[in-house]
Amino acid sequence: MSTNNTLFRPFSLKSLNIKNRIVMAPMTRSFSPNGVPTADVAAYYRKRAEGEVGLILSEGTVINRVSSSNDANIPHFYGTEALAGWQNVINGVHAAGGAMGPQIWHMGIMDNHHSGWVPSQPFEGPSGLNRPGNTNGNTMTDADIADTIAAFGRAAADAKRLGFDCVEIHGAHGYLIDQFFWDGTNQRTDIYGGKTLPERSRFAVEVIKEVRKQVGEDFAIIIRLSQWKPADYNNLLAKTPQELEAWLNPMADAGVDIFHCSQRRFWETDFEGSDLNFAGWAKKVTGKATITVGSVGLDGEFLAAFGGASSNPSSLDELLRRMNRGDFDLVAVGRPLLADPHWVQKIRDNRTEQLKGFSKEALAQLV
Repeated sequence: MSTNNTLFRPFSLKSLNIKNRIVMAPMTRSFSPNGVPTADVAAYYRKRAEGEVGLILSEGTVINRVSSSNDANIPHFYGTEALAGWQNVINGVHAAGGAMGPQIWHMGIMDNHHSGWVPSQPFEGPSGLNRPGNTNGNTMTDADIADTIAAFGRAAADAKRLGFDCVEIHGAHGYLIDQFFWDGTNQRTDIYGGKTLPERSRFAVEVIKEVRKQVGEDFAIIIRLSQWKPADYNNLLAKTPQELEAWLNPMADAGVDIFHCSQRRFWETDFEGSDLNFAGWAKKVTGKATITVGSVGLDGEFLAAFGGASSNPSSLDELLRRMNRGDFDLVAVGRPLLADPHWVQKIRDNRTEQLKGFSKEALAQLV
């Protein structure tokens, strides 16, 4: 694999200056009791910086809304103890020569967690739905929405204050922002609803504007988006390139610097007549930098891993073909880095015989 000229070029954009094009994808770990990242969590991220990951994006870490999380062990990005834990994380990453941004998150309407833990207030979302026909929480009021937008802004401001290199807003995978995007979960008739995707994107645009206001013009903002939903893998929010442009450009204008385009398999295309993937199309219609992600370096997709499926290392040739063509700027890698902090170095040095596969056991520990 001729990776050195492609994956191992430096990348700079505003506050973000990284040594290569490889991003550690956000992966929920649930090892932060009562929302506080521990020394083990800090060591886990530091190992990836020592392993020469270009940019580490944290697991989703929730904003200051009582029902933003469905799991007591998901980290918070608010409160004295949790922010002190994140200070330890970023200090360790920087000491190891790495760069990092937190992924700030509100889960929206969720199914109850298998542990039985529930937040002290009901889940909240645009219309009380987390998938069509399934209600498990409250419809947000105007005041709820305003406070949530402010909470995203405060979390971003804290990320900058603690010394993080960028911030990522989680707008994908059926969580709160994505619940506003999708007509299957947003049935509002006010300014946060509507028949078109751009109308239903108002909440996201206001979140982005508030984040930009809080961090200033020179701090890099990423948003993670997905067309698919956990309730519908084949869903397309934007069904044509024109709809994609109408969806993404208002977010770009509001302050997004990088679109992190989540797919289950990076090589799959969104629209007929082109082999561009989601990240390729996003770059084409916005002109902004993009991150591709989805089963990079493995032969099985990540959702199957939670059902116990294992995956083996796979070729990066198709990824490199697309990257060399200029389809996207950065490549997010999830499970290979979760299982092996040295994956980047092995790829760089062509030590492919040392690459590890992935099994569900890796989810049960911080390696």
